[in-house]
Amino acid sequence: MERWWQLLLGLWTVMPVWAGDELLNVCMKTKHHKREPGPEDKLYEECIPWAEKACCTASTSWHAHLDVSLLYNFSLLHCGLMMPGCEEHFIQAVCFYECSPNLGPWIQKVGSSGQGERIRDAPLCREDCEQWWEDCRTSYTCRSDWLGSWDWSRGKSRCPAGAACRPFPRYFPTPAALCQRIWSGSFQASPARRGSGRCLQKWFEPARGNPNEAVARLFAARAPARARLY
Repeated sequence: MERWWQLLLGLWTVMPVWAGDELLNVCMKTKHHKREPGPEDKLYEECIPWAEKACCTASTSWHAHLDVSLLYNFSLLHCGLMMPGCEEHFIQAVCFYECSPNLGPWIQKVGSSGQGERIRDAPLCREDCEQWWEDCRTSYTCRSDWLGSWDWSRGKSRCPAGAACRPFPRYFPTPAALCQRIWSGSFQASPARRGSGRCLQKWFEPARGNPNEAVARLFAARAPARARLY
């Protein structure tokens, strides 16, 4: 009888949990992310859409708007002044990355220790990639992968030797190339359009609600089941 009781107790404590449930409303494990998403009523400008449920703090949102961000010491001015419309897209992308609690299905472990995390292949809506590329056509950069090697000898990102500053289309010939290359595959250029429920918007009007919540649920539901010990 005791053995049967132990068996039944074991079956009860090992419950099947859909991985999708664990991929919703989560924050990445990184230096600047909060442990859990929560309200932030003082987010700065382009980060405001995430005020009701944010993975970033007000301080992080402010640093995201600097030309030389103190978050990563990365300089948007590595090839001179960037056009305001182009710069706005990059600020929105940083806010999206730092603040969104809807990136769970695309979070992956990084590093040999497995303690850090990043996103990979998060599907940005077609319009997001197209407008980003269009607004950056007259701005300049010197690299097609902004997570690649830079010259950090002066404490901020500078173009490495031999890397020429050229208009964005020379490094990113298409909108899809921009979305997929800019941060080493963090984003994927989705053919789906805004409002389809099948792609993520890197920015949205707060008054209309967060469209990325439904997208995260859709992709999380496709994740395989796994067991967790309670």
